[in-house]
Amino acid sequence: MDLGIALLALVGGIILLSKCADVLVSGAVHLANHFSIPPLVIGLTIVAMGTSAPEVAASIAAVFQGPDGGDIAMGNVFGSNIANLALVGGVVVLIRPLIIPARTLRFDMTVMLAVGLILWPILSDLRVTRPEALFLLTLFVLVTGWTIFSAKRNRPLDLTAPNIVTPESIADLQKPLSRSVVLIGIGLVGLAAGAQLAVWGAIRIGAFIGLSKAVIGLSIVAFGTSLPELVTCVVAALRGHDDISVGNLVGSNIFNTLLVTGVAGVSRPFQVSPRFAGGTDYWAMITIGFIFLALGLLGKGTVGKKSGLLLLSGYIGYMAYTILKNA
Repeated sequence: MDLGIALLALVGGIILLSKCADVLVSGAVHLANHFSIPPLVIGLTIVAMGTSAPEVAASIAAVFQGPDGGDIAMGNVFGSNIANLALVGGVVVLIRPLIIPARTLRFDMTVMLAVGLILWPILSDLRVTRPEALFLLTLFVLVTGWTIFSAKRNRPLDLTAPNIVTPESIADLQKPLSRSVVLIGIGLVGLAAGAQLAVWGAIRIGAFIGLSKAVIGLSIVAFGTSLPELVTCVVAALRGHDDISVGNLVGSNIFNTLLVTGVAGVSRPFQVSPRFAGGTDYWAMITIGFIFLALGLLGKGTVGKKSGLLLLSGYIGYMAYTILKNA
């Protein structure tokens, strides 16, 4: 009976996620058109922060679950970052080739890799203290502020592709701003609720199977909290909004590393297993980031379907290794 309820929660959460992702993308596109903001910036900030909300909630809850809670929290961060680029990125690229703006290749992905490397010395003593967590939150504020500032400063240069006048953009300008705010609000709340349902069900299924806390965090919780990114990016790709997809993927990874780890550590300092401090899982996260960047550079800003198969194969291989090693 309990397993049946868990399965229903998982399926129901996924359905809610898919519906609310469509609403969120509609609101984000409308907001971008209304203020002539490049959709990439909306994806890097509002959409990325919204789809990272489940990771924040799950990690805060995890650190209060006892001595092993830190493993679930960091497993969630590492696993979500890997899933975002390898699973979500792979699926999106299989739907249609993903065009990565030069700004993202040059700056945003470099920041994503840099903040990942910063975690190594922080986790080297197998714990996250409040001062370290506050340092990560400070970096989060600085990175977000710089993203918005640079978008405003370079707006004339960034309007070439994302803000071409189209019937959709003209129609958006004729709609009230409150509409986009309401759509984004409904989308974010729905994504959070759907993710909570899906994660609740997934954790109970994992416990029923007999997986460890670290593996549950790296696989089931990470997959569940990455569902908002997955469905949002898929919907955006199907509607031709590559900038929102790319911004969401890269922005969510930056937010996971800085915001999720920072908020969890400020809420309650926690300990982690050696596997997260320069171990296999840490380097898997860093490696997939470099691979995604390399694919974009080699493709001159375009990631094609063959790359999508490579990313998905890497994710499946990593998950199989993680589960079998800890079986």
